[in-house]
Amino acid sequence: MILEFLINAVGLGALYALLTIGVALLFGVLGLMNFAYGELILAGAFAMYLFRDQPWPVALLMAVVFAVVVALVSERLAFHPLRNADPVTLMIASFAVSLALQSLARMTVLPRTKGVPPEPFLSHRVSLLGADVSVLDLVTLGLCGVMLLFVAWLMGRTTLGIQLRAAAEDFRMAASLGVKANLVIPAAFVIVGVLSAIGGAVLVARQGSVGADMGLQPMLIGVVGAVLGGMSSLKGAALGGFLLGAATALLESLLPTDLIAFRDAFLFSALIAVLVVRPQGLLSGAKVRVS
Repeated sequence: MILEFLINAVGLGALYALLTIGVALLFGVLGLMNFAYGELILAGAFAMYLFRDQPWPVALLMAVVFAVVVALVSERLAFHPLRNADPVTLMIASFAVSLALQSLARMTVLPRTKGVPPEPFLSHRVSLLGADVSVLDLVTLGLCGVMLLFVAWLMGRTTLGIQLRAAAEDFRMAASLGVKANLVIPAAFVIVGVLSAIGGAVLVARQGSVGADMGLQPMLIGVVGAVLGGMSSLKGAALGGFLLGAATALLESLLPTDLIAFRDAFLFSALIAVLVVRPQGLLSGAKVRVS
């Protein structure tokens, strides 16, 4: 029972950490609080629905392709012309992109919520060290854990990661030292697209449905987790998302049935208490570095 809870809590925490890194990365590089992030998750989720009859790895690959394409198109059409704009203008632009993509989805491919049949292998349960564990929880933990390790390697061990970290520290200084905006910014959107696709695929597997507004809650989770950990630190954002996910799983297991509906109220009350003590976030003093 304890092992089952730990796997669920760590898996949900890893999923939330992916969502928060996607928010914090663009905020660090561009100063962009991207409220269209939920629609990138929606793009990946819709691909899982569209390719639901294909093997799950194929559908997952197509989810990555869909989300990355939407991310790059939105960067080129909406954010590229506004690179030198102030953060408020960028935020308003992201709202516009979010509403446009959500409305487009609602008027075309997702006029109503679509059910996605669960993958047979994900619905199985296995015995692990005497505990009855869901395969879905194990896949969530493994997939999100691998992605977090990949981001850590990318940011800490590659030339692109060094440039992304430099741009997040001081974009103008990085540009003067040879960091190319036309490489770094699209690369950040590609990374965010991959992370959102993985998040969308896991959410579809857990929820069993796809809707035009399904990206709203994950986007809010990403923003809240990043604020909790510290928007200026990728490590802090990942920590904030992980703690948010683990706390969610803990409340779901501890709260009485008649109080489950108030889970988010308890969760955000605790978040407010933390931010009152440390309004800059848990690791805001750290540099943007993943190592």
